[in-house]
Amino acid sequence: MNIADIATPDFVEVDADKRLGKVRSIFERENSRGVIVTNDGEYAGVIGEKQLVRSRMEDDTKASAVMKSAPKIDRHEDVREAARMLVEGDTRIAPAYEGEKLYGIITGNDILEAVLDNLDAISVEDILTKDVVTIGEKSHVGQAINRLRENGISRLPVTDEDGKLTGVLTTHDIIEFSVRNADRQGRGDRRGDLDRMLDLPVYDLMSSPVITATPGEKIDTVVSRMFDNDIEGVVVTPTDSDTEVLGILTKTDVLRALTFTEEERMDVQITNIGLLETLTRDSVVDSITKVVDKYQQMQVHHAHVRFHEHKEKLRGTPLIQSQVRLRTSHGQVAGSGEGYGAEHAFHVALDKLERNVLELKGVNADEKYQGQVMRKLGDL
Repeated sequence: MNIADIATPDFVEVDADKRLGKVRSIFERENSRGVIVTNDGEYAGVIGEKQLVRSRMEDDTKASAVMKSAPKIDRHEDVREAARMLVEGDTRIAPAYEGEKLYGIITGNDILEAVLDNLDAISVEDILTKDVVTIGEKSHVGQAINRLRENGISRLPVTDEDGKLTGVLTTHDIIEFSVRNADRQGRGDRRGDLDRMLDLPVYDLMSSPVITATPGEKIDTVVSRMFDNDIEGVVVTPTDSDTEVLGILTKTDVLRALTFTEEERMDVQITNIGLLETLTRDSVVDSITKVVDKYQQMQVHHAHVRFHEHKEKLRGTPLIQSQVRLRTSHGQVAGSGEGYGAEHAFHVALDKLERNVLELKGVNADEKYQGQVMRKLGDL
């Protein structure tokens, strides 16, 4: 399946110097799905719907300050490769081209809606993220923001003093609260003053009750639940309990699952690939392969490498966080690290990964082989 019938010409095109207030009014008037930003007629970036609506920037701000870089995708690209490009570009919207001509846009939601009927081949337990970062409901919002930033994530399950799930806090919750009109009141009758917001308890901003899923549910059912509730992810809980956190499942996880392959060469996905400088995709794949090849009993079904840039710099080189996560026959294993520049950060993370792989020696292999699941998606 390709994206020829999934991409849509329903978009707004504006110049990079266009004022944000004007962009918003055009966007709302034309009821479009996204904004393509150009500079002297050349493609420069994109602005998604939520990104535009929830931006706190003043109306006089230029569109270029809000836009995000996104890869150009051929309108006839395979749906799997289009999903990969969105995930690796760390974006949910990208321009679709017909040859050299801009045709429209393609979004992650477009792809998921198009393949929804095929997603009954995958269960939540096949692709959920198990290493979950949580936060206590009495913690301050400022602490939550730091935790989101440090881990490069967009949502935090919120727990009470007993570790039981009571809510979820997302970056969207924080943004919506910060742009709330002064006469709007939040949980606990608190008003949206940004300075004071950092000292508020997470309880005041979190969403509750939490939309959840269980490990055995099929992905098509859970994605439909996300669409129905206009959310980007769910917290995974046991079948017999809705207060224990087992993992997180997001739309991005589902898009990533579409890219899984069963080729002999390891399937490696890189998020924020634009941060690579001295590193190449091939060198990343080769480095991970060398670690995995030391342990013949481990089969790697998919590898995901993520880079996140911090504001801190050393002689012009940014501090980078790298995370390498493998889905293997022995379960999930990951390693993370920081360094100045992507190459340094990646090798720190790789060393940590190898130590964690060693700890998996002697663990019984999973009974389920990921490839058997992914074969069912072969008609996409």
